[in-house]
Amino acid sequence: MSITAEQVAQETLAHRRRRARSIARALASEYPDATCALRFSNPLELLVATILSAQCTDERVNKVTPELFRKYPTARHYAQAPRSELERDIQSTGFFRNKAKAIQECCRVLDEKYGGQVPRDIDALVQLPGVGRKTANVVLGTAYGIASGVVVDTHVSRIVRRLGLTEAKQPDRIEQDLMELLPRSEWIDFAHRLIHHGRRVCSARKPKCDQCVLLRWCPRIGVAEPLADGKPPGGRSKAGQKSQAGRKTAAAKSGKSATRSGKRTSARKK
Repeated sequence: MSITAEQVAQETLAHRRRRARSIARALASEYPDATCALRFSNPLELLVATILSAQCTDERVNKVTPELFRKYPTARHYAQAPRSELERDIQSTGFFRNKAKAIQECCRVLDEKYGGQVPRDIDALVQLPGVGRKTANVVLGTAYGIASGVVVDTHVSRIVRRLGLTEAKQPDRIEQDLMELLPRSEWIDFAHRLIHHGRRVCSARKPKCDQCVLLRWCPRIGVAEPLADGKPPGGRSKAGQKSQAGRKTAAAKSGKSATRSGKRTSARKK
């Protein structure tokens, strides 16, 4: 039996930490090899790919980056490229003008200040143009194996709210809540596995709750659809709902019939 939203609301921090770790273990068992879906061979490539992935699928980014990485092998190549040419190269990823500007300005700083290398420090990374905590966490965690925080993308944000692990809506606040609930050793892999889970099972519109390995720990906050077995959370089965609806319809028809009969009798008396 899964946990309810009411039980989640009454959880202590210690109880929530235990539940979060149980969730992490279940994800590790379900997705033991989950990793970043973006393809790259060095930290600079991952940084560029992550910037391109904003409002774009990883699949689309992976189609663009092989030729892009061949054409621009260093930060200096990006920085010195004609802006219009770089825009054409990344156009299919969407928002290409903003992305081209961010990549060029970021790579200019990398070339001038860091010798073309991507720093291993989150404070340095978030100072780069076009780089926020999410991008910094992706690069540090995936390219360097440094657990600087928890990556919070749309999948992670949606699922942890459904799980009742946070009530926050802002990514930075969600990340802080997850960092408090999980040991540092889980920060990198937890996000990768949750992203895989979001793509395969816990989708935005039609989550497959009946197939979910996390169901026992999930209050399904914000999920309106009933489970596939026909039992909505805390309610009757679909069959029960239909039966009740049928009884109401029959009763309504019976009442209308009785009313018509009464009117006929009254008319005869008159």
